Amino acid sequence: MADPRRQRDDRVVQLSRSGALGGALRQARTSAGDLVRRTPRRVRVAAPLAVAATVGAVGLGLVTTGATTTEAPTAALQAIDASDVLADRDASVSRSDDRAELADPAAAQLAAAALADWTAERTAALAQQAQRAAEARQAAADAAAAAELQATAAAVAAADTVRWTTADLNLHTTAGEGAEVAGLVEEGTEVLVTGRTAGGLEEIVWEEASRWVSAGYLTDEDPTALSATSTGPGGVAARSAGGTCTNGSSTPSGVTANVADLHEAVCAAFPEITNYGGTRTDGDHGRGLALDIMVSGATGWEVAEFVRANYTDFDVNYVIYEQKIWSVDRSGEGWRSMEDRGSATANHMDHVHVSVY
Repeated sequence: MADPRRQRDDRVVQLSRSGALGGALRQARTSAGDLVRRTPRRVRVAAPLAVAATVGAVGLGLVTTGATTTEAPTAALQAIDASDVLADRDASVSRSDDRAELADPAAAQLAAAALADWTAERTAALAQQAQRAAEARQAAADAAAAAELQATAAAVAAADTVRWTTADLNLHTTAGEGAEVAGLVEEGTEVLVTGRTAGGLEEIVWEEASRWVSAGYLTDEDPTALSATSTGPGGVAARSAGGTCTNGSSTPSGVTANVADLHEAVCAAFPEITNYGGTRTDGDHGRGLALDIMVSGATGWEVAEFVRANYTDFDVNYVIYEQKIWSVDRSGEGWRSMEDRGSATANHMDHVHVSVY
């Protein structure tokens, strides 16, 4: 009678040679791997044990039963408690959570500390760069200021040209914007000029110091009276006051005595002008406090300068001509530019406007 154990060994050898045993083992390993990937981590720990048990069972089953299929490994894996797997699966976390759990807290702390150190160093470096840039700008500004002081001192020392002012002028400390007004130089005053100009101002020497006044109000002739020698932006000398109007022009009723006296003086000085505008319904005209002298060109500047030179006689408030204005309260600034109002008449290109108090 044949030895049963030998028969069993012969079957194992035959299965091994036929590849059935190897295929069964491979399928068992594949099935176990799939299950591990689909299950929570604690089930994965049990998976190798289950695979080992399954492989053992496969080998034993093949030897004892002589099965020739590969169903045994799957059946063996199904022996794992399904309810336990499902319960653990519901409580499982994602792979990213698993990786986060596996991260080394100490390493994370070191990384955070390194980032904080880098940020602090970068912030300090940027602050140093900003400080160096500010220091460089300040040094450049100081150098420019020192150079300007030297140039100013040289210009004041070399000034030898005499001029006379044709209006009361504000004395500015510098030619820059926002310069301080250090005083007032009266009309007809003799001053020395340096020949330097900037920003619509001219440099003069006043009390042995550099001062800046509005350009266009210095003359090389010694004036005996402002009304006889002053010139405006048009470069035309003003006429003297006095006399009687003889051309038959008049002003309408309703104007003040100052306006009437102004018309009489302008008419006497400029008999060629016969057209005047007085009352209207708006502004100073509506209150009888304004006179429009209908003239243009160089003669218009003669009229404007005539009125400005004699403003105290008629209690003048301000004069407008060719988009420029002169006012009593800002007389030290001379003629100032005005905004564009859109038309020749609105910009006072065809008449001189005078408002009185």
